[in-house]
Amino acid sequence: MLRIAVCDDRESELRETAALLERYLAQRPALPGRVEALGSCEALLERVEDTGGFDLYVLDILMPGLSGIDAGRKLRQLQENGEIVYLSSSNDFAADSYDVRAFFYLLKPVEKERLFSVLDAAVEKLSRRRSEGVLVRTAQGERRLLFERIRYAERVGHCVRYYCTDGTVDSQSIRSPFRQAAAPLLSDRRFCLCGASFVLNFQHVTGVQGRTALLDDGQTVDLPRSVAAEFKKAWGNYWLEEQRVW
Repeated sequence: MLRIAVCDDRESELRETAALLERYLAQRPALPGRVEALGSCEALLERVEDTGGFDLYVLDILMPGLSGIDAGRKLRQLQENGEIVYLSSSNDFAADSYDVRAFFYLLKPVEKERLFSVLDAAVEKLSRRRSEGVLVRTAQGERRLLFERIRYAERVGHCVRYYCTDGTVDSQSIRSPFRQAAAPLLSDRRFCLCGASFVLNFQHVTGVQGRTALLDDGQTVDLPRSVAAEFKKAWGNYWLEEQRVW
């Protein structure tokens, strides 16, 4: 079930966008979904805190109180990884959308075909994120870990420890070098080798300050001096490639 939130303070535009989203779902019967319309970012955030996040957020930017950009920042602080599509009558806030890792930035009035194309791409990305993972052999048996839930992994003793959004998982003892054991992670562009025995997921890095990587759960990770500058550059490039601002 695809949960879509649409937020706009102008009632007529809120109804119009919600109707387009309902039409989008109706034309894709293999994609079950539900649209929820909210008239303010405050109402949206309250809904997220009460009932959980949405898969897709379609947000106006200029609104009284919290703006769409403000709401995006708060969603990321709440570790909400749903895709954000911004709607605006101005290009002035396109650069700000990078800060919240927005999927797309569309100018109003929004054409149906353009919106539907963007939604298709967002749904495809969500589908990939939910299906890609690694199979880990543990003392309790095999575990499948989704890439999007792995914040980082490191060698601890003779095993690989995966730090996930829902806890840690230790592999069985490994005999190969760490880089070889971490190859399934490194095959995905989200992951970066930081030193000889540490892999970080760009998706969960919210910033880099000097030699410190800031994670979305408030943790910090000290980077080796030899890789800090290159890691910051690679992290920035990852998000530039992830975001397409129109």
